[in-house]
Amino acid sequence: MPMKLLKQLCEIHAPSGNEVAMTKFLLSYIAKEKKKWKVKPEVFSGDEFQDCILLKFGKPRTAIFAHIDSIGFTVRYFNQLLPIGSPDAEMGTRLVGEDSLGPIECELEFDKDHHAFYKFGRQIDRGTDLTYKINFRDTKDFIQSPYLDNRLGVYNALKVAETLKDGVIVFSCWEEHGGGSVPYLAKFMYENWNVRQALVSDITWVSDGVEHGKGVAISMRDRNLPRRSFVDRIIAIAKKRKIDHQLEVEGMGSSDGRELQTSAYPIDWCFVGAPEKDAHSPHEKVHKHDIDTMIKLYTVLMKDL
Repeated sequence: MPMKLLKQLCEIHAPSGNEVAMTKFLLSYIAKEKKKWKVKPEVFSGDEFQDCILLKFGKPRTAIFAHIDSIGFTVRYFNQLLPIGSPDAEMGTRLVGEDSLGPIECELEFDKDHHAFYKFGRQIDRGTDLTYKINFRDTKDFIQSPYLDNRLGVYNALKVAETLKDGVIVFSCWEEHGGGSVPYLAKFMYENWNVRQALVSDITWVSDGVEHGKGVAISMRDRNLPRRSFVDRIIAIAKKRKIDHQLEVEGMGSSDGRELQTSAYPIDWCFVGAPEKDAHSPHEKVHKHDIDTMIKLYTVLMKDL
């Protein structure tokens, strides 16, 4: 399984609120690659979509939502850092970014009250965002890197795009820090194409009931409750197609699905994603079999739903 594209995605600096570098990369990649795809999609982007992108293939019935942002930190005052989303890193983690004086590679520190600070040879401009320095590790069975959540979800969507005939792919923003883009994206796709089904291409957790290497996780619930009849259809397709999968049942965690459920539109949704260990840390780890089954299941769901 070639992982060059996934590595490229992980290396792009795109924390919530500053996704522009990822948007530019995706638009360039799509413009170059779409000529090889089974169907050339219509591309919707620009100021009316902020940094989000929609791809429309054929006559869509179902949408894939993949958020393009990551967690990170914002520089405050006096070496202080504020979290973007919920980073989970140890003292000494290397952080990178850029301000008016140039590139930055600094060190994460904490005080006795677990407030975050940076250690660097000079003051960093306030408002600068910092992300984990990438250390992409590709072994026989695993990929380990910061930001597999959710660069792997984006990777999945791009792989599915290669053979997709009918569907919408939505690249959303701000998911890690409270969301905000999904309502207007849902409005656009519902009012223009009457799309009422969505799959959330995101990464979940290895837990006491979901393991590495046992297949993609189909989430029956998290903090939110998707409509059971829609989830049951997805499970039935996975079984019929004999694709390895695991059923996830959690009481916490959220995704773009939350915003779809609370929107003004009757859109069914389900979170379907590979499980990872050490979420939101610099050491996120996913089994390659779970990546493979994620792509396979999405490919058939976009045909069968």
